[in-house]
Amino acid sequence: MNDVVKPVMEGIFDLGPPPKLIGGHCPECDRKYFPKPTVCPMCQGPVEIAELSDEGSIYSFSVVRTRAPFGLPQSYAIGYVDLDADRLRIISLLDSERLDQLAIGVPVTLRVEVIGVGNDGLPCTRYFFTPKG
Repeated sequence: MNDVVKPVMEGIFDLGPPPKLIGGHCPECDRKYFPKPTVCPMCQGPVEIAELSDEGSIYSFSVVRTRAPFGLPQSYAIGYVDLDADRLRIISLLDSERLDQLAIGVPVTLRVEVIGVGNDGLPCTRYFFTPKG
């Protein structure tokens, strides 16, 4: 039996340690993207694979208290995280065990764990950000 739990989507993070998000970088535009697009949305040029920062800050978020999809915890949070080192804002799950510590501007760090299930109903590994400290 294979004990490795598949990621929610292939190629978007590396388990590490430390875990890293995998995005794209357009050398022509000097812009980063997450997830990596096939071509640069700005210039239509080729995009290289790029490791993204594992630290950021919460730009905005919402706590969802209704029945969660895909076996996510109830309640869960989703929000925009600014990866300042990459000049990039991404959408992400936020740590459902630390909802009381979430606030705009709070520094966060990346974590990767088995959370919920994928489209096939099997457990999957997801990335999320958790408050530092």
